[in-house]
Amino acid sequence: MVSMTFDADAGSPRGGLRRATIRDVARHAGVSHQTVSRYLRHSGEGVREEIRERIRQAVVALDYRPNLAARAMRTARTGQLAVLLPAGPAHSVVEVMAGITVGAREAGYAVDTLTLSGSPEDRASRALDLLESGLFEGILSLTPLRIAASPGRRIVEYELYDDEMHGVGPLADGSPIEEMMGRLVEWGHHRFLHLAGSFTHESARRRRDAFVGAAAALGVSGEVVECGWSAERARDAVAGLPRSAKPDAIVTANDTLAAAAIRGAASQGWRVPDDLSVTGFDSPPIAAWLSPSLTSVVIDHEELGRRALARWLAVVKGQETPPAGPTVMRVAWRESTRSALA
Repeated sequence: MVSMTFDADAGSPRGGLRRATIRDVARHAGVSHQTVSRYLRHSGEGVREEIRERIRQAVVALDYRPNLAARAMRTARTGQLAVLLPAGPAHSVVEVMAGITVGAREAGYAVDTLTLSGSPEDRASRALDLLESGLFEGILSLTPLRIAASPGRRIVEYELYDDEMHGVGPLADGSPIEEMMGRLVEWGHHRFLHLAGSFTHESARRRRDAFVGAAAALGVSGEVVECGWSAERARDAVAGLPRSAKPDAIVTANDTLAAAAIRGAASQGWRVPDDLSVTGFDSPPIAAWLSPSLTSVVIDHEELGRRALARWLAVVKGQETPPAGPTVMRVAWRESTRSALA
Protein backbone atom coordinates (compact mmCIF):
# COMPACT_ATOMS: atom_id res chain seq x y z
CA MET A 1 0.00 0.00 0.00
CA VAL A 2 1.53 3.29 -1.09
CA SER A 3 0.37 6.62 0.25
CA MET A 4 0.34 9.57 -2.11
CA THR A 5 -0.64 12.97 -0.76
CA PHE A 6 -2.78 15.12 -3.03
CA ASP A 7 -3.92 17.21 -0.07
CA ALA A 8 -4.30 20.80 -1.19
CA ASP A 9 -4.01 21.79 2.48
CA ALA A 10 -0.44 20.58 2.85
CA GLY A 11 2.16 23.05 4.07
CA SER A 12 1.97 26.13 6.22
CA PRO A 13 0.26 29.27 4.96
CA ARG A 14 2.14 32.13 3.46
CA GLY A 15 5.45 30.40 2.79
CA GLY A 16 6.61 29.18 6.18
CA LEU A 17 4.67 31.42 8.59
CA ARG A 18 2.81 29.79 11.45
CA ARG A 19 -0.20 27.71 10.56
CA ALA A 20 -3.51 29.59 10.51
CA THR A 21 -5.86 28.94 13.42
CA ILE A 22 -9.60 29.01 13.71
CA ARG A 23 -9.32 32.45 15.36
CA ASP A 24 -7.32 33.72 12.37
CA VAL A 25 -10.13 32.57 10.10
CA ALA A 26 -12.68 34.28 12.35
CA ARG A 27 -10.79 37.60 12.28
CA HIS A 28 -10.35 37.41 8.52
CA ALA A 29 -14.07 36.72 8.02
CA GLY A 30 -15.18 39.24 10.65
CA VAL A 31 -17.10 36.70 12.73
CA SER A 32 -16.69 34.95 16.07
CA HIS A 33 -14.54 31.85 16.37
CA GLN A 34 -17.64 29.99 17.61
CA THR A 35 -19.32 30.73 14.27
CA VAL A 36 -16.31 29.39 12.38
CA SER A 37 -16.28 26.30 14.58
CA ARG A 38 -19.97 25.71 13.85
CA TYR A 39 -19.32 26.19 10.13
CA LEU A 40 -16.54 23.60 10.18
CA ARG A 41 -18.38 21.09 12.34
CA HIS A 42 -21.56 21.15 10.26
CA SER A 43 -20.20 21.99 6.78
CA GLY A 44 -21.85 25.42 6.86
CA GLU A 45 -25.31 24.25 7.90
CA GLY A 46 -27.03 26.65 10.26
CA VAL A 47 -24.85 29.57 9.12
CA ARG A 48 -26.30 32.35 6.96
CA GLU A 49 -25.28 32.18 3.32
CA GLU A 50 -23.46 35.53 3.33
CA ILE A 51 -21.44 34.61 6.44
CA ARG A 52 -20.84 31.11 5.10
CA GLU A 53 -19.27 32.58 1.97
CA ARG A 54 -17.05 34.94 4.01
CA ILE A 55 -15.80 32.03 6.10
CA ARG A 56 -15.22 29.90 3.00
CA GLN A 57 -13.14 32.65 1.43
CA ALA A 58 -11.16 33.10 4.65
CA VAL A 59 -10.44 29.36 4.81
CA VAL A 60 -9.08 29.44 1.26
CA ALA A 61 -7.16 32.70 1.66
CA LEU A 62 -5.41 31.55 4.86
CA ASP A 63 -4.96 27.96 3.65
CA TYR A 64 -6.57 26.88 6.91
CA ARG A 65 -6.53 23.20 7.85
CA PRO A 66 -7.79 21.72 11.09
CA ASN A 67 -5.45 20.72 13.89
CA LEU A 68 -6.25 17.03 13.70
CA ALA A 69 -4.46 16.01 16.89
CA ALA A 70 -6.27 18.60 18.98
CA ARG A 71 -9.59 17.73 17.37
CA ALA A 72 -9.12 14.02 18.05
CA MET A 73 -8.39 14.70 21.72
CA ARG A 74 -11.51 16.85 22.10
CA THR A 75 -13.98 14.88 20.03
CA ALA A 76 -12.46 11.46 19.21
CA ARG A 77 -12.45 12.60 15.58
CA THR A 78 -9.40 12.72 13.32
CA GLY A 79 -10.79 14.94 10.56
CA GLN A 80 -9.01 12.65 8.10
CA LEU A 81 -10.59 11.19 4.95
CA ALA A 82 -8.95 8.36 2.99
CA VAL A 83 -9.48 8.31 -0.78
CA LEU A 84 -8.74 4.95 -2.39
CA LEU A 85 -7.48 4.36 -5.92
CA PRO A 86 -6.21 1.29 -7.81
CA ALA A 87 -2.60 1.17 -8.94
CA GLY A 88 -1.82 2.69 -12.33
CA PRO A 89 -1.55 6.04 -14.15
CA ALA A 90 -4.48 8.22 -15.17
CA HIS A 91 -3.99 11.87 -16.10
CA SER A 92 -7.45 12.74 -14.81
CA VAL A 93 -6.68 11.78 -11.19
CA VAL A 94 -4.98 15.06 -10.29
CA GLU A 95 -8.02 17.08 -11.37
CA VAL A 96 -10.48 14.71 -9.68
CA MET A 97 -8.46 14.93 -6.46
CA ALA A 98 -8.41 18.72 -6.68
CA GLY A 99 -12.20 18.72 -6.61
CA ILE A 100 -12.24 16.34 -3.64
CA THR A 101 -9.60 18.10 -1.55
CA VAL A 102 -11.04 21.59 -1.93
CA GLY A 103 -14.49 20.35 -0.93
CA ALA A 104 -13.03 18.33 1.95
CA ARG A 105 -11.09 21.33 3.26
CA GLU A 106 -14.20 23.49 3.24
CA ALA A 107 -15.98 20.75 5.20
CA GLY A 108 -13.13 20.59 7.75
CA TYR A 109 -11.38 17.43 6.54
CA ALA A 110 -7.89 16.66 5.31
CA VAL A 111 -7.34 14.00 2.65
CA ASP A 112 -4.91 11.09 2.32
CA THR A 113 -4.89 9.31 -1.02
CA LEU A 114 -3.99 5.62 -0.88
CA THR A 115 -3.25 3.29 -3.77
CA LEU A 116 -4.48 -0.27 -3.23
CA SER A 117 -3.59 -3.15 -5.52
CA GLY A 118 -5.30 -6.51 -5.86
CA SER A 119 -8.88 -7.58 -6.53
CA PRO A 120 -11.95 -5.69 -5.32
CA GLU A 121 -12.17 -8.21 -2.49
CA ASP A 122 -8.54 -7.54 -1.48
CA ARG A 123 -9.16 -3.80 -1.56
CA ALA A 124 -12.35 -4.21 0.47
CA SER A 125 -10.46 -6.09 3.20
CA ARG A 126 -7.77 -3.40 3.37
CA ALA A 127 -10.37 -0.63 3.36
CA LEU A 128 -12.09 -2.17 6.39
CA ASP A 129 -8.73 -2.49 8.15
CA LEU A 130 -8.07 1.21 7.49
CA LEU A 131 -11.44 2.20 8.87
CA GLU A 132 -11.01 0.05 11.97
CA SER A 133 -7.55 1.51 12.61
CA GLY A 134 -9.16 4.74 13.81
CA LEU A 135 -6.87 6.85 11.62
CA PHE A 136 -9.66 7.89 9.30
CA GLU A 137 -13.19 9.09 9.86
CA GLY A 138 -14.26 7.61 6.58
CA ILE A 139 -13.23 6.23 3.23
CA LEU A 140 -14.14 7.37 -0.28
CA SER A 141 -13.23 4.79 -2.88
CA LEU A 142 -12.98 5.80 -6.54
CA THR A 143 -12.70 2.13 -7.53
CA PRO A 144 -14.96 -0.86 -6.79
CA LEU A 145 -14.68 -2.45 -3.32
CA ARG A 146 -17.83 -4.61 -3.31
CA ILE A 147 -18.61 -3.78 0.33
CA ALA A 148 -22.23 -4.05 1.36
CA ALA A 149 -23.71 -0.83 2.70
CA SER A 150 -24.14 -0.75 6.46
CA PRO A 151 -25.60 1.93 8.77
CA GLY A 152 -22.83 3.92 10.42
CA ARG A 153 -20.13 2.58 8.11
CA ARG A 154 -18.49 5.58 6.51
CA ILE A 155 -17.35 3.91 3.31
CA VAL A 156 -18.64 5.27 0.01
CA GLU A 157 -17.88 3.86 -3.42
CA TYR A 158 -17.93 6.42 -6.24
CA GLU A 159 -16.63 4.39 -9.14
CA LEU A 160 -14.53 6.31 -11.65
CA TYR A 161 -11.70 3.80 -12.29
CA ASP A 162 -11.56 0.04 -12.76
CA ASP A 163 -8.85 -2.31 -11.44
CA GLU A 164 -6.37 -1.05 -14.06
CA MET A 165 -7.16 2.65 -13.66
CA HIS A 166 -9.29 2.86 -16.80
CA GLY A 167 -12.24 5.24 -16.70
CA VAL A 168 -15.65 3.79 -15.84
CA GLY A 169 -19.03 5.17 -14.84
CA PRO A 170 -19.30 8.92 -15.52
CA LEU A 171 -15.82 8.93 -17.09
CA ALA A 172 -16.93 6.39 -19.69
CA ASP A 173 -20.00 8.32 -20.89
CA GLY A 174 -20.18 8.23 -24.68
CA SER A 175 -23.26 10.41 -25.20
CA PRO A 176 -21.38 13.49 -26.52
CA ILE A 177 -20.68 11.50 -29.67
CA GLU A 178 -24.39 11.62 -30.41
CA GLU A 179 -24.31 15.43 -30.23
CA MET A 180 -21.28 15.63 -32.51
CA MET A 181 -22.77 13.32 -35.12
CA GLY A 182 -26.10 15.15 -35.02
CA ARG A 183 -24.47 18.46 -35.87
CA LEU A 184 -22.22 16.91 -38.51
CA VAL A 185 -25.26 15.42 -40.23
CA GLU A 186 -26.88 18.86 -40.16
CA TRP A 187 -23.71 20.09 -41.86
CA GLY A 188 -24.13 17.60 -44.70
CA HIS A 189 -21.99 14.67 -43.50
CA HIS A 190 -23.45 11.24 -44.26
CA ARG A 191 -20.57 8.74 -44.36
CA PHE A 192 -18.94 8.21 -40.94
CA LEU A 193 -15.99 6.18 -39.66
CA HIS A 194 -15.42 5.48 -35.96
CA LEU A 195 -11.89 4.69 -34.80
CA ALA A 196 -12.50 2.90 -31.51
CA GLY A 197 -10.32 2.13 -28.51
CA SER A 198 -9.89 -1.32 -26.98
CA PHE A 199 -13.25 -2.95 -26.37
CA THR A 200 -11.88 -4.39 -23.12
CA HIS A 201 -12.41 -0.84 -21.77
CA GLU A 202 -15.87 0.35 -20.78
CA SER A 203 -15.22 3.80 -22.25
CA ALA A 204 -14.39 2.35 -25.68
CA ARG A 205 -17.51 0.18 -25.69
CA ARG A 206 -19.82 3.01 -24.65
CA ARG A 207 -18.36 5.42 -27.21
CA ARG A 208 -18.73 2.78 -29.92
CA ASP A 209 -22.31 2.09 -28.87
CA ALA A 210 -23.12 5.81 -28.93
CA PHE A 211 -21.66 6.03 -32.46
CA VAL A 212 -23.57 3.00 -33.74
CA GLY A 213 -26.81 4.16 -32.13
CA ALA A 214 -26.48 7.68 -33.52
CA ALA A 215 -25.71 6.42 -37.02
CA ALA A 216 -28.84 4.26 -36.97
CA ALA A 217 -31.02 7.03 -35.54
CA LEU A 218 -29.74 9.57 -38.06
CA GLY A 219 -29.97 7.21 -41.03
CA VAL A 220 -26.33 7.57 -42.05
CA SER A 221 -23.51 5.15 -42.88
CA GLY A 222 -21.33 4.26 -39.88
CA GLU A 223 -18.31 1.93 -39.97
CA VAL A 224 -16.35 0.94 -36.84
CA VAL A 225 -12.67 0.00 -36.70
CA GLU A 226 -11.19 -1.11 -33.37
CA CYS A 227 -7.72 0.42 -33.00
CA GLY A 228 -6.95 -0.60 -29.42
CA TRP A 229 -5.91 2.97 -28.53
CA SER A 230 -2.98 2.54 -30.98
CA ALA A 231 -2.06 5.66 -32.96
CA GLU A 232 -0.31 3.53 -35.58
CA ARG A 233 -3.39 1.38 -36.16
CA ALA A 234 -5.58 4.46 -36.40
CA ARG A 235 -3.27 6.11 -38.92
CA ASP A 236 -3.03 2.93 -41.00
CA ALA A 237 -6.80 2.42 -40.91
CA VAL A 238 -7.31 5.80 -42.59
CA ALA A 239 -4.25 5.61 -44.87
CA GLY A 240 -5.42 2.20 -46.11
CA LEU A 241 -8.95 3.24 -47.06
CA PRO A 242 -9.84 2.95 -50.75
CA ARG A 243 -10.01 6.47 -52.09
CA SER A 244 -13.57 5.77 -53.22
CA ALA A 245 -14.47 5.03 -49.57
CA LYS A 246 -13.42 8.40 -48.15
CA PRO A 247 -15.63 9.21 -45.14
CA ASP A 248 -17.23 12.60 -44.65
CA ALA A 249 -16.25 12.51 -40.97
CA ILE A 250 -14.04 10.43 -38.68
CA VAL A 251 -15.25 10.20 -35.08
CA THR A 252 -12.56 8.84 -32.76
CA ALA A 253 -12.53 7.48 -29.20
CA ASN A 254 -9.77 9.83 -28.01
CA ASP A 255 -7.58 12.66 -29.20
CA THR A 256 -4.53 10.48 -29.90
CA LEU A 257 -6.56 8.46 -32.39
CA ALA A 258 -7.87 11.71 -33.87
CA ALA A 259 -4.36 13.09 -34.41
CA ALA A 260 -3.37 9.80 -36.03
CA ALA A 261 -6.46 9.92 -38.25
CA ILE A 262 -5.46 13.38 -39.48
CA ARG A 263 -2.00 12.03 -40.31
CA GLY A 264 -3.54 9.11 -42.19
CA ALA A 265 -5.84 11.46 -44.11
CA ALA A 266 -2.85 13.61 -45.10
CA SER A 267 -1.15 10.56 -46.63
CA GLN A 268 -4.23 10.16 -48.83
CA GLY A 269 -4.11 13.82 -49.84
CA TRP A 270 -7.28 14.55 -47.88
CA ARG A 271 -7.33 17.88 -46.05
CA VAL A 272 -8.96 18.37 -42.65
CA PRO A 273 -11.51 19.94 -42.47
CA ASP A 274 -11.82 20.83 -46.19
CA ASP A 275 -12.24 17.22 -47.36
CA LEU A 276 -13.42 15.56 -44.15
CA SER A 277 -14.08 16.41 -40.52
CA VAL A 278 -12.33 14.73 -37.57
CA THR A 279 -13.38 14.67 -33.91
CA GLY A 280 -11.63 13.46 -30.76
CA PHE A 281 -12.53 12.78 -27.14
CA ASP A 282 -10.98 13.80 -23.75
CA SER A 283 -9.52 17.11 -24.99
CA PRO A 284 -6.20 17.59 -23.18
CA PRO A 285 -4.96 21.21 -23.44
CA ILE A 286 -2.84 20.44 -26.51
CA ALA A 287 -5.99 19.65 -28.53
CA ALA A 288 -6.74 23.37 -28.80
CA TRP A 289 -3.22 24.05 -30.13
CA LEU A 290 -3.01 21.50 -32.90
CA SER A 291 -3.28 22.65 -36.50
CA PRO A 292 -6.13 22.40 -37.16
CA SER A 293 -7.31 22.67 -33.57
CA LEU A 294 -9.26 19.55 -32.66
CA THR A 295 -13.00 19.36 -32.05
CA SER A 296 -13.20 17.19 -28.95
CA VAL A 297 -15.05 16.41 -25.72
CA VAL A 298 -13.96 18.32 -22.61
CA ILE A 299 -14.45 16.52 -19.27
CA ASP A 300 -14.84 18.44 -16.01
CA HIS A 301 -12.86 16.09 -13.76
CA GLU A 302 -12.91 18.51 -10.82
CA GLU A 303 -16.70 18.46 -10.83
CA LEU A 304 -16.59 14.67 -10.59
CA GLY A 305 -14.35 15.06 -7.55
CA ARG A 306 -16.78 17.50 -5.97
CA ARG A 307 -19.68 15.11 -6.59
CA ALA A 308 -17.77 12.21 -5.08
CA LEU A 309 -17.02 14.22 -1.93
CA ALA A 310 -20.64 15.41 -1.71
CA ARG A 311 -21.84 11.82 -1.76
CA TRP A 312 -19.46 10.87 1.08
CA LEU A 313 -20.53 13.88 3.15
CA ALA A 314 -24.18 12.93 2.66
CA VAL A 315 -23.48 9.48 4.10
CA VAL A 316 -21.57 10.96 7.04
CA LYS A 317 -24.45 13.32 7.84
CA GLY A 318 -27.13 10.70 7.28
CA GLN A 319 -28.62 12.72 4.45
CA GLU A 320 -30.22 11.61 1.21
CA THR A 321 -27.73 10.70 -1.50
CA PRO A 322 -27.38 13.65 -3.91
CA PRO A 323 -28.56 13.02 -7.49
CA ALA A 324 -26.01 11.96 -10.07
CA GLY A 325 -26.29 15.31 -11.85
CA PRO A 326 -25.96 16.10 -15.56
CA THR A 327 -23.06 14.92 -17.66
CA VAL A 328 -19.71 16.57 -16.91
CA MET A 329 -18.81 16.46 -20.60
CA ARG A 330 -19.23 19.10 -23.29
CA VAL A 331 -18.27 19.27 -26.95
CA ALA A 332 -15.66 21.90 -27.82
CA TRP A 333 -16.15 22.74 -31.51
CA ARG A 334 -12.87 23.72 -33.17
CA GLU A 335 -11.20 23.88 -36.58
CA SER A 336 -11.09 20.15 -37.42
CA THR A 337 -14.81 20.15 -38.26
CA ARG A 338 -16.77 22.24 -40.73
CA SER A 339 -19.96 22.22 -42.74
CA ALA A 340 -19.89 20.30 -46.00
CA LEU A 341 -22.72 22.49 -47.29
CA ALA A 342 -20.62 25.63 -47.67
